[in-house]
Amino acid sequence: MSFLADLLSTVLERRYRASSEPDRSGRTIEELCRDLMSSSGEVSGMVLARHVLDRYSNMKDREKKAFFSFLVSDMGIDPHLVREALDAYEAEPDTASYRRVLDASEACRQELTRRLNQVPGATGQLVEMRKDLLRLMRDAPELAVVDLDLQHLFASWFNRGFLVLRPINWESPAGILEKIIAYEAVHAIHSWDDLRGRVQPEDRRCFAFFHPTMPDEPLIFVEVALTKGVPGSVQGLLTEDRSVIAARDADTAVFYSISNCQGGLAGISFGNSLIKQVVSDLSRELPDLKTFVTLSPIPNLTRWITETGVELPDGTPARQRERAAYYLLNAKRPDGSPYDPVARFHLGNGALVHAVHANADTSANGIAQSGGMMVNYLYDLALISQNHERYAAARDIAASPKVRAQADAAQAQLAQR
Repeated sequence: MSFLADLLSTVLERRYRASSEPDRSGRTIEELCRDLMSSSGEVSGMVLARHVLDRYSNMKDREKKAFFSFLVSDMGIDPHLVREALDAYEAEPDTASYRRVLDASEACRQELTRRLNQVPGATGQLVEMRKDLLRLMRDAPELAVVDLDLQHLFASWFNRGFLVLRPINWESPAGILEKIIAYEAVHAIHSWDDLRGRVQPEDRRCFAFFHPTMPDEPLIFVEVALTKGVPGSVQGLLTEDRSVIAARDADTAVFYSISNCQGGLAGISFGNSLIKQVVSDLSRELPDLKTFVTLSPIPNLTRWITETGVELPDGTPARQRERAAYYLLNAKRPDGSPYDPVARFHLGNGALVHAVHANADTSANGIAQSGGMMVNYLYDLALISQNHERYAAARDIAASPKVRAQADAAQAQLAQR
């Protein structure tokens, strides 16, 4: 059966390729979409889908915005049909009436997206399409309904069950390594030698999630340092002069950089699954690892100080740590969640605020965003579920006694002003 399936798939793909010449009918992209929605043949549908995707890829922003506006106006739901379906289901809640509700309440653009995704390689193109949409939505918020549909589909297509965790090392394909350099969003990789120092030594690891339809495009990756003890400086982790230790001698795994790679997958969560999977894999490989922490930036600290005017009487490292602790535990958004985006991510995953460090990132970016401050979030395997539940239910922030004491000291200092 497997051989027959492969054979039929090959024949189908050859027929598709033979019919994939550029569309010369003069149809607009909107007409192509309508024809695709009414098509019943698999090969003809794939050809139409390819024409739509090809046409879109050659559009300028003005044309893309018009295309998304078409999806809003002509590929949405019909409220009349939804009401009729709901009335029928309420009168007789059987399988047939329930199916009518499902069909009526799903926007046509969702099925259009599924049909576009028939084309080999289309998933990556649709992710890029959403990246365009997110950018254009800044000036056209009415397009957000299209994004809701794409988010719904992508959340299923990029479910954890479909993702593949792959280690990245110096023997990985050059194309993948180039993308790691390009996508690094926390601590810039300045050269191939710089990259080698992060993926080749025995006490360094890098892992990435991939999707089967995008095998050469990492979705998210994490860089890990294996250390003795919990570090308080990223320069110490990344310096070329450091001493490499044997992996078996490490007692701590430090997640010092987590980078999302695909702008079109914003809002689709991978980080939680990535960290948990890496912790599990490293624990099996190196049973002596006892501590799993991050060394994370505090990206909005300087902005928050500017916005609120919160300053402590002196700028000694001790006062800086107290201010950073106060910020992490007390600075909130209107919805009660932490002001800091990195804090929201790790606390939502069940981590706790373990320690803050002054002069921890002395790069220009580190000084600009947080005055050089960094923070360790601790993933205590025994407490992750409890911390997550408390944070999800009440935005309760788990923190070490030392961090709480530092935050209280800052509070006392501010009260004296």
